[in-house]
Amino acid sequence: MKTLILWTPGRVDYQKAWKEQQRLHALRKQDKIPDVLILLEHPHVYTLGQHGDKTNILYQEVVLKNKGISVYATDRGGDVTYHGPGQLVGYPLFHYKYLGFSTRRFVHSLEEVIIQTLKKFSLHAERDPQYPGVWMDKNKICSIGLRVIEGVSMHGFALNVHPDLDFFKGIIACGIKDRGVTSMAKECEKQNLPLPDEKSLISELTTLFLKIYGFETFQSVSDSTLFSDGIA
Repeated sequence: MKTLILWTPGRVDYQKAWKEQQRLHALRKQDKIPDVLILLEHPHVYTLGQHGDKTNILYQEVVLKNKGISVYATDRGGDVTYHGPGQLVGYPLFHYKYLGFSTRRFVHSLEEVIIQTLKKFSLHAERDPQYPGVWMDKNKICSIGLRVIEGVSMHGFALNVHPDLDFFKGIIACGIKDRGVTSMAKECEKQNLPLPDEKSLISELTTLFLKIYGFETFQSVSDSTLFSDGIA
């Protein structure tokens, strides 16, 4: 039976979460664990992709320190992005051998999960042929940046639910100068819609992950740790 492990550890420091991704990625490569989807939140942080431009971080060191923003260079694709409270970050550690997906198709499928989730809450979002991610008009509501190593994905997506969008002022988000960012909260307010609670949002996301990737069942774990050398 094709099972998805859903791990929701809450708010986790970015560096700690990255190390956990690497640990679980190694286990997934060896088929010691099933596919894992991590859904969490980070404290304020700017992350820079492999080929990102450091000049797209606009704040000086003293401003970053005063605002409590950490900065990390990562091994994912894409340029610079922001993670912080009020944002739902997803890290799918999925084995391509069993999905039969190319990287491009996988990015497309992640976009579809987000688009369909937003639709459930009456928000119309779409792809942009020029840029990855999910957009509402010319404003990005969800960024996507992946890395695939030996057939297993890591990193993933960041959906702006109700973050403080002012933190995006310190970067040129994704290195795109002529586009903006938005959030579910901002768009719901514009359209006089209720903002879904976290439980409802995660439930819809999970349902769509099961459907789009063909999982037959899932196991939800909220503990602070997940697995040791195999399934705990």
